[in-house]
Amino acid sequence: MAERIGFLGTGLMGRPMAERLLAAGLPLAAWNRTPEKARPLEALGATIAPTPAAAVEGAGIVCIILEHAASIEEVLFAPALIEALAPGTVVVDLTSLHPDAARENARRLAGHGVVYLDAPVSGGPPGAVDGTLAIMVGGEPRGFERAQPVLNRLGRAIHVGPSGSGQITKLGSQIISGAALAAVAEALLLFSQTGVAVERAREALFGGYADSKVLRLHGERMIGRHFEPGGHVRTFLKDLNAAADLATRAELDLPVATLSRAMFDALSRDGHGECDIAAMALEIERRNAGRRIGALPAGEPAPEETPR
Repeated sequence: MAERIGFLGTGLMGRPMAERLLAAGLPLAAWNRTPEKARPLEALGATIAPTPAAAVEGAGIVCIILEHAASIEEVLFAPALIEALAPGTVVVDLTSLHPDAARENARRLAGHGVVYLDAPVSGGPPGAVDGTLAIMVGGEPRGFERAQPVLNRLGRAIHVGPSGSGQITKLGSQIISGAALAAVAEALLLFSQTGVAVERAREALFGGYADSKVLRLHGERMIGRHFEPGGHVRTFLKDLNAAADLATRAELDLPVATLSRAMFDALSRDGHGECDIAAMALEIERRNAGRRIGALPAGEPAPEETPR
């Protein structure tokens, strides 16, 4: 019989994850700070819990995805919830946190006989909907073995090491993604300002070494100027700040990460913290006197259309 799942946090990422677990027939109790965001799961078979403690009571596996460390502290370590967690429960924390916070969470829960896995994800809302998330897991191997059948419903889960390792791996992912976002924005601006049909040029790169999800998904957003949040600039900056802290402690010089962090910081200071990370295009445009992706230079004729 499948273990009962407690699911805490049914927002932009959490709700489609919970939907996938319910579609697989797994028994699940869900809680969200704003109850209306959890309510649609009831029609899929979920029990909607009035409190976090009620959601985890009797659960063998607890999945939690909240916004930041302060939310985790408030929800996960509330006395009522700690009391409701049975010894042997596996807590799978899908939130992106500083590795130090993940290690401390594991230590504190171990004192209650509970196994904690730090399991941040990459792939955004589309990956959550499609079940194609990259899931980077740190913690005890025995806990990962228990949780793996659940995680496999959400994407591709890899155990990467002891507590904190999942979070460090996620920070590496953010370094790569930050560099890719800047590079894609620069290339699209170059196309736009040198008389090349930007959308046609972007499609021409598919399948080559420059191809990536960033080029396909975020490149499309940049051209269409669709900056409503999937992943927020402020959240991405939080991760790059954590990566910078780790690099400093390890006495590492990471120039590409340093540059993309400065660019995301500028975006946030300019009031774009709530935008999608594709808003990197706005920072590249700002550095180029406002010349826009998708806009031809003054006096430049539009490229001649050719049949597809």
